[in-house]
Amino acid sequence: MKSKRHKKRGVALVLVLGSIAIMTVMLTEFQDEATGELSAALADRDALKAEYLAKSGINLARLLIASEPIMRQGLSLLFLGRTPPQIPVWEFSDRILGAFNDKDGTADFAALTNTDLSQGKNLGIEGGRFDVDIVDEDSKVNVNLAARGDPFTQNRLATQLLGMMAGDQFTPMFEQRDRDDNFTNRAIVCGSLIDWADADEDLNACDPYSASPSSKATEDISYQLLKKPYFRKNAPYDSLEELHLVRGVSDDFWATFVDPEPDKPKKRVITVWGQGAVNVNTANAQTLLALVLAGAKSAKMWTDPAEMQKFLLGVTLVRSFTAGIPLFASGQEFVKAMQGQGMVGGLLKTLGIEPVVFDAQDQMNKAVTAESKVFSIYADGVVPGYQRKTRVRIHAVVDFRSAPAPTAAPLPGAPSPAGSAGAAPAGPPPGQFGAGTASDPIQAVTQPNPAGTVIYYRME
Repeated sequence: MKSKRHKKRGVALVLVLGSIAIMTVMLTEFQDEATGELSAALADRDALKAEYLAKSGINLARLLIASEPIMRQGLSLLFLGRTPPQIPVWEFSDRILGAFNDKDGTADFAALTNTDLSQGKNLGIEGGRFDVDIVDEDSKVNVNLAARGDPFTQNRLATQLLGMMAGDQFTPMFEQRDRDDNFTNRAIVCGSLIDWADADEDLNACDPYSASPSSKATEDISYQLLKKPYFRKNAPYDSLEELHLVRGVSDDFWATFVDPEPDKPKKRVITVWGQGAVNVNTANAQTLLALVLAGAKSAKMWTDPAEMQKFLLGVTLVRSFTAGIPLFASGQEFVKAMQGQGMVGGLLKTLGIEPVVFDAQDQMNKAVTAESKVFSIYADGVVPGYQRKTRVRIHAVVDFRSAPAPTAAPLPGAPSPAGSAGAAPAGPPPGQFGAGTASDPIQAVTQPNPAGTVIYYRME
């Protein structure tokens, strides 16, 4: 009996050790699973928080742009009776909206306005921030002008595109094969950009100075000969990314004319949004050069690279003198300046830029403006974590063309417009939200918004 008991010694220890090993594996797996679920929950929490921080940036940016006309009225006395030009408040959005941002943004706003926000209420945020970048879409060449269909507008777009690609430095790009192993010169790329959005079936030759700028060839010929054939859209562009489908829009073309620096959307030259006319106060020098060349086919800059470079440097230099103050109160002032008239025209002549003779001044006046109405708002919501940052970007395009002027809401307890403090507040007129009919909410949504209309929305 003793020998049998001796042989069974340690069995309990083995069972205990085995149980501990099994429990250790189970606990380790449980811990890993719990840690993974916790990390996923924290990631979802931070992503949701970052999303709403980005949405806050979008809404605050819309409010800032909508308030610009009110700011402009305050400057009317400084212009001695002249209509003040549009103030590019969007260029300073990061500092102006800093009062609603994190501590760093609040400090920038306090330094800008010399104010103390420590006594303010409901200002600032904790545990994250938003970064806002507002891009003026009316400062770029709008390829969606091709969708309008009338030959005058298409010819204007063609001349702008050709003027934009006119520099000799771009010639090597059009002398090599594209991604489809075809040769595409400037006219082919220009015509393809127009054909993608216009509604007709004729191939656009992109020859704006010809009596018949379109041929009877079918627009889909080049697309149907590809290894994976497809049809062109024949409708307006919905996004910039759609340009990748157009014949001749290679990576080099995209990086040169569409999106030179992806992290800096203000560097873009082409857009698919906008009112059509280009804002001469906010357009870069390359876009202004395209406008001038589009309106003056006999300009020396078409054939002389030195004159072209002189124009680009001269415009950049003149703008540096104004420190961001708009140069022109209207598009017509820009046209006159290019003709050598006015203070800016005289300054350009002193810099060696010869006056330009436009082919059709009335058409040139329609192609330019001094007020922007369509803006891209890029808002990033950023939430810092233990070892990572959660970032959510929202890109919204807002159209202010039909936006009414913002009005202040009456304060609680304020007297009615009739002047009787005890009178009951007037109800909404028939047909408006709150009138009691079933269609009121729909009608309220379709009413013009002082903060503009969102025509494009994308979250990344």
